[in-house]
Amino acid sequence: MEKQQCSASGLSRGELKTLGLSSLGGILEFYDFIIVFFFAKIISQHFFPAGIGEFWAMLNTYGTFAAGYLARPLGGVVMAHFGDKFGRKNMFMLSIALMVIPTFSLAVIPTYETIGYAAPLFLILVRICQGIAIGGELPGAWVFIHEHAPAGHKNAFVGFLTGCVTGGILLGSFVALLMNFIYTPAELSDWAWRVPFVIGGVFGLISIYLRRFLQETPVFKKMRESKALAKFPLEEVVKTSRFGIWISMFITWVLTGCIVVFILLMPGFVGGVLGFSPFETTYFQMGGLVCIVSSCWLTGRLPGKNKTATPFRHRHADKPNPSTLCILFSAGFAVSSVAFFSLLYTAAPVVSEVVLAYFATCFFAGIMNFCPIFMCDVFPARIRFSGISFAYNIAYALSGAFTPQLSFALHAYAKTHPDTLGAMGLSAYIVFLALVSIGTALAMRRVYKNGGAAVSQMEFRPAP
Repeated sequence: MEKQQCSASGLSRGELKTLGLSSLGGILEFYDFIIVFFFAKIISQHFFPAGIGEFWAMLNTYGTFAAGYLARPLGGVVMAHFGDKFGRKNMFMLSIALMVIPTFSLAVIPTYETIGYAAPLFLILVRICQGIAIGGELPGAWVFIHEHAPAGHKNAFVGFLTGCVTGGILLGSFVALLMNFIYTPAELSDWAWRVPFVIGGVFGLISIYLRRFLQETPVFKKMRESKALAKFPLEEVVKTSRFGIWISMFITWVLTGCIVVFILLMPGFVGGVLGFSPFETTYFQMGGLVCIVSSCWLTGRLPGKNKTATPFRHRHADKPNPSTLCILFSAGFAVSSVAFFSLLYTAAPVVSEVVLAYFATCFFAGIMNFCPIFMCDVFPARIRFSGISFAYNIAYALSGAFTPQLSFALHAYAKTHPDTLGAMGLSAYIVFLALVSIGTALAMRRVYKNGGAAVSQMEFRPAP
């Protein structure tokens, strides 16, 4: 029955189960992140003394988030090390457990009014635990899916996973919107802000139970049987895969820009410029998320032509090589972003034009899907988990540290200087990221020309 094809998707039930269960942790990660983002002001009021002022309370709240980001590389490297030595599934279970416990704790953790300065310390501890878990979760999911996917369909599987993970932000936005419909502002401020974390914790517990039914990847099983496992994976990564590290870090920079600028910041920026209500801003954000999720799925499935192919699976789904598609989508990303920012930062922006341009830019922001595709292809199987975790987490932490500040500064200048060359500063940054994406894609051509790291460095491929 596991091998029976589902008519709607062209996937076997076993493949659907693997895709679905592998995406649960990433969905929870992004869900929790956006929930915290939506309720950051309320959290700051509960976990820091009122006397320090709203600005410093918010700054301290975002500082606790930064602590989580700083912990990501540590968690990613440690879990990846053991994932390359002892199995992907074991670390997969550990990462989601470490995510669920802190998420649940936010629903019950005492506030500053109850336990004083111990409250912000607990909040920092929660964020550090989440950061450690997140550092290993998403790289582990990409590796797990890539190694479970049949040859020729790896990009489609990775794209589906990335789309589902990004959909976690969409889910979080929907839940936040629902909370504002159900509860009054006073109730949300008093106790109802904890409800989304209860929902996330329950979702996480169910995910832990369901992941018990996942199987170790065929690739890792084959390496273990052949005694081809790396003794010190990270050391081997640094010595033998510097090209892969740089490729991964640059394309992660692009992914960070897509997420931070267009998913997290631009809805608020646009809402402020166009006078959107909080509900309209959320709807606007959700529309952009739908475009990005759709693009992630499409970029994994688009290559290849086959008359007998199913809606999901193409016989040559990974051909032509992903670098060509990345270049095309990057060019679209650059052009659409220029159009979007030029329409937004004018003295009299037209709402319909800005909205359509934003949705178009978000669609091309699906180039973020090439981040996991390139990373999975550039590292050989024996060090894939460590290579991806090391490069991805360090690059995400570095680029995530300055991208929000840069975006805020460029946006503030553009608002006060519409219809000027300086108003296009944020557009210039996005075009630069598009060029980075194109450069990365061109560099990857040599990998695909040589058959990829998978072929040149002894990949163990599961049978179709």
